Amino acid sequence: MARSASPSVAQDTLCPVALAQKIVGDRWTVLVLRELFLGNHRFEEIQAQIQATPQMLAGRLKKLESDGMIERRPYNTRPLRNEYYLTGMGIGFYPVLLAFRAWGETWCKSRKQEVAIRYTHVPCGKDPGLGPMCQECGKEMRREELSATLSKSFDAERRERKEAFKLNQV
Repeated sequence: MARSASPSVAQDTLCPVALAQKIVGDRWTVLVLRELFLGNHRFEEIQAQIQATPQMLAGRLKKLESDGMIERRPYNTRPLRNEYYLTGMGIGFYPVLLAFRAWGETWCKSRKQEVAIRYTHVPCGKDPGLGPMCQECGKEMRREELSATLSKSFDAERRERKEAFKLNQV
């Protein structure tokens, strides 16, 4: 099913890899998307985990919004504060994030390190593995059908980042 192009991506090529790279082709953007998939929707929550400067994060959020990947929703009016949510286009990035995860777990970590995020495939109740298809039942891994559990070390890393961020805000 063909979809319309992102509003801010110039169509100077027909290459889908080049077009996608224009939207999500930097470290910060992929990490912002990771945080949104993990359920962090507020600026400070995202900033604490990706450790970007406020300017860097604001720029990535604005670009993701203009590209149609996320939308802002106000949660406070005085002062105006927004939460950020994935659009259909953003949710469509999930298989790519799973592929990044699988590649990183396979090639970028030592074998002694535990898997950072373990998923349970809700329909079958089993560990689906790292691929795009559940290794147990063979069905596609869909975001809404996965339950995530952070490893103890990854959870501790994330809590430490959050606490360090809070201390730096005082």
